[in-house]
Amino acid sequence: MSGVRLLVGTRKGLFILTSDGKREDWKVDGPHFAGWEIYHANGSPADTDRLWVSQSGGWFGQVIQRSDDGGANWETVDNDFTYAGDVGDHLWYDGTPRPWEFKRVWHLEPSRTDPDTVYAGVEDAALYKSTDGGQKWVELTGLRTHPSAPKWQPGAGGMCLHTILLDPVNPDRIYVAISAAGVFRSDDGGETWQPMNRGLQSNMELPDPDAEVGHCVHRLAMHPSRPDTLFMQKHWDVMRTDDAGANWREVSGDLPTDFGFPIAVHAHEPETIYVVPITSDQQHFVMDGRLRVYRSRTGGERWEALTAGLPQENCYVNVLRDAMAVDTLDSCGIYFGTSGGQVYASADSGDTWRAVVRDLPPVLSVEVQVLP
Repeated sequence: MSGVRLLVGTRKGLFILTSDGKREDWKVDGPHFAGWEIYHANGSPADTDRLWVSQSGGWFGQVIQRSDDGGANWETVDNDFTYAGDVGDHLWYDGTPRPWEFKRVWHLEPSRTDPDTVYAGVEDAALYKSTDGGQKWVELTGLRTHPSAPKWQPGAGGMCLHTILLDPVNPDRIYVAISAAGVFRSDDGGETWQPMNRGLQSNMELPDPDAEVGHCVHRLAMHPSRPDTLFMQKHWDVMRTDDAGANWREVSGDLPTDFGFPIAVHAHEPETIYVVPITSDQQHFVMDGRLRVYRSRTGGERWEALTAGLPQENCYVNVLRDAMAVDTLDSCGIYFGTSGGQVYASADSGDTWRAVVRDLPPVLSVEVQVLP
């Protein structure tokens, strides 16, 4: 029977949760890198023993760790994230120019086919790539030197490149999302980039609702069988595109609120998507003290609340953009972590939930691996 491994990044370290394919009993290992903020931990699809961790701290800065044995041992790899070429400026919160400054790695996206190749999305927004197991990082400068880049501004959490999607069919196609700039697509392996924000409207943030950049995208999701269809959780609005980002349309439908951070797609049903609405951009907690995951089996518009096993009173947690994951077992598993330190799992596509661990530090990210 297959096993499952959850990589849970928290404000105070990494926790590794493992179970067999039934996903009933879980072993909790950690914290690894205790006291460090683990913005993201991810595993290689090409080698389940190869793990990557981004750890960040106010005293010691940014560190990338790699494991080649499923987390039993770790090695610090190269951490030289140097901006290439003329640094230039971007806009600050108040609209004044500010030089680009590296702060941390928000997201690590391993190659689907090569365990030594991995991408890193950083703050201030830039994209890096390593092809030698993290021994050297090279900036893909075509993104940060895009003509629109001087107009990019930070979102409330910083100007972070937080989402990287690698097209499973076209190896030259990459999508990234930046807060608050928008979605960009490359069709030549990261050499050049195009903004893909047509149809996004940001009436509260931008004077021009059809602006090329400046949109606060929170998260993107893709089903590997339909790489031209993407789903988005935006600052406000749940969106979808069916033409590889050329045009977006809103599918928030009957959600009680369309503000949130994560979005995920069912492993075997490309029109089944999941979000966790929260109250507002000022009140970062679930509505009415009730923790509810919403599922649409129609690709948006019509949504149902999934509540079985989740607290329905006096619950005021948030679920962050990288804190939801989906496994690929026959009975699709859905997982998410909260700002209250709970990790919830569903082994039946969201119909029922249980907390597999409680009282961790606030959860920043959740990734899942199906083990042989």
